[in-house]
Amino acid sequence: MLSTILTKSFSKDTALLILRVITGTVLIHHGFEKLANIENFADAFVRPLHLPFPIFLSYIAAFSEIGGSWLLILGLATRFGALAIVGTISVAIYHALVTSGFNIFLLELLLLYFASATSIALIGPGDFSIDEVIIRVLRSESDAEDIQESIKTKTNTGKLTSQDDSTNKGGIFQFLQANLLSDTSN
Repeated sequence: MLSTILTKSFSKDTALLILRVITGTVLIHHGFEKLANIENFADAFVRPLHLPFPIFLSYIAAFSEIGGSWLLILGLATRFGALAIVGTISVAIYHALVTSGFNIFLLELLLLYFASATSIALIGPGDFSIDEVIIRVLRSESDAEDIQESIKTKTNTGKLTSQDDSTNKGGIFQFLQANLLSDTSN
């Protein structure tokens, strides 16, 4: 049991879960602050960069922070959410550099968000995510199809229908037993 807890994979996956949830949780309020006064945000942050359609881009920034944060928290389409955050934070870093120069007090939080989101985008969500569950389900379905095709080549038609019926009955229970309820010590 202790060896399972101290393995690198478990530690890495737990660290990614903590990084995802905390980054998403502390960043999500920035998106809601933008939505609360979108005109003010556009005037203060988008128009000084002389970007076209400042209100529209302000909404994109707000929704990418809110949506990206939720995707990080849930671990669903995690890399897409992390990339949305990286894009928004990159523009924020550029804005900070253009308007204030290299002011470490202004940049430090932005750089931490950037580093966290970039790390998640590069490494992935880890095992404790909805993405991983989806991948395991798809992988088990693919494996089941491969097994069924090999059975088809080895058996005659009468035996094949009984094998298909027994394979389909297991479904979610076989997946849970094989992937989530099995011993993780190996």
